[in-house]
Amino acid sequence: MPQLLDSLPALYRSLFPSFFQGPVPEETKATCSSCAMCEASNPNPIESVDGVTRFFRPDTKCCTYHPRLPNYLVGAILSDEDAAMAEGRRRIQEKLARRVAVNPQWLKAPPRYTLLYNNARQAFGRTQSLRCPYYEGQGGLCTIWRYREAVCSTYFCKYVAGADGRKFWMTLKTWLTLAEIQLSRHALLQHLPDYVLTGRDKADAATVPLTVEDLDDQPPPEKDYAELWGGWAGREAEFYKACYESVRALSVKDFENLLGIDGTIELSILKQRHGAAVAPQLPQVLKLNPGATVQWLPDGSIALASYSEFDAVALPGEAYSLLVEFNGKQPVETVRQRLRDEKQADLHEDILLELYRHRILIDVNAPSQ
Repeated sequence: MPQLLDSLPALYRSLFPSFFQGPVPEETKATCSSCAMCEASNPNPIESVDGVTRFFRPDTKCCTYHPRLPNYLVGAILSDEDAAMAEGRRRIQEKLARRVAVNPQWLKAPPRYTLLYNNARQAFGRTQSLRCPYYEGQGGLCTIWRYREAVCSTYFCKYVAGADGRKFWMTLKTWLTLAEIQLSRHALLQHLPDYVLTGRDKADAATVPLTVEDLDDQPPPEKDYAELWGGWAGREAEFYKACYESVRALSVKDFENLLGIDGTIELSILKQRHGAAVAPQLPQVLKLNPGATVQWLPDGSIALASYSEFDAVALPGEAYSLLVEFNGKQPVETVRQRLRDEKQADLHEDILLELYRHRILIDVNAPSQ
């Protein structure tokens, strides 16, 4: 297995605790180069039960999201002179020149984009109007991937560890988001302290009505922009680079102090979720999930889904009559033995574990699924 650090920007290697040097599930089912969610990559596509297609557009894939880049990652992109980052740098510089959704803590989505994103239905992966501004349409790759933020670092359309994998990566996203907030605030304190001391970092997260400028994707009035940036107005790139250098100078202990008790708690939860993702245990008593989606296919096989609309499990049709025997009243081994005796059939432990990870079968003793 690769290290968890391999899934994150290299900047974090000198900051994050030793836990991040441990193994992480390699998400081989989420194939970006040949998108697992594009119809062209699925020669025998399965129609959805509710009639709503789940396939992504090949010219967007899952990149219908606008990342929120913390100041120090913006500075890292601008400081990276590698030719491979030239297009990413150009796009960042273009956004800085436009001054739309550009502030000392984040380079983020324009308010109108956020409004559309939050109120769209069945749009993820399926609308070009929400395509990420850093997406390279020609090659289908990200121009700033080397410095991706929390959401882009942790999203997968399918998970090798099923529901446990999704829980792990979502918990990692929560921890990374906390790290981004605290690291960006630390950089602000070094270079524009009034932004934090006057609470602008908290106001930035608040939901406010859109202005005329927001609706037209225009920059704020000159006076408001100058007040936002203070002495750094007109020198935004220089500011972001300074933020990057401030974060680079931190030690592991400095970083731990920045995250505080919230970071300690989230890391403890992350470690628990990591254990379930990399070393799963089959519960003693299982039950066929009554909420699972069941679809019979033309060839007589069956598709079942539960934890994700993007990740179904296909089985021979005769397997369904075996699954219904798991009713949560007897231990797994008792049910398996009865199936051997009465139906001369068996479901191997590996198959049961896979069905459990996808929550087709559920643990009757678990507090929640």
